[in-house]
Amino acid sequence: MNLLKLLARRYFVITVVGDSMSPTMANGQRWLARRTRGRIPPPGALLVFANPPDTVGAGPPYLVKRAVAVPGDPVPADVAARVGAGRVPAGQVVVRGDNPRSRDSRHFGYVPADAVLGVAERPLQS
Repeated sequence: MNLLKLLARRYFVITVVGDSMSPTMANGQRWLARRTRGRIPPPGALLVFANPPDTVGAGPPYLVKRAVAVPGDPVPADVAARVGAGRVPAGQVVVRGDNPRSRDSRHFGYVPADAVLGVAERPLQS
């Protein structure tokens, strides 16, 4: 297999739209992301995932947010009003934007593992 095809199977490039991940990510900035095939990375990872179905059309098809709670972790208090208190169930993750005004799990609840496309690894040079 040629090297470019192998890299394309493992990595993709995203372009940040908006300021929900500010100051970590800037609007228009391009990032290299590693494909994870539906696996949930550890808390702190920058997840690239499909925009929740009930919000498609209200924004880009994919979002980038920080994983803040993974299966077995306690549900953060500010998300509990949306999903209920307790622990994050298997196959789900709680995400939050770095910008306090971000639309994230506080608004749309859990993100299912099968909606996760990958993890943003690093910004690309302009």
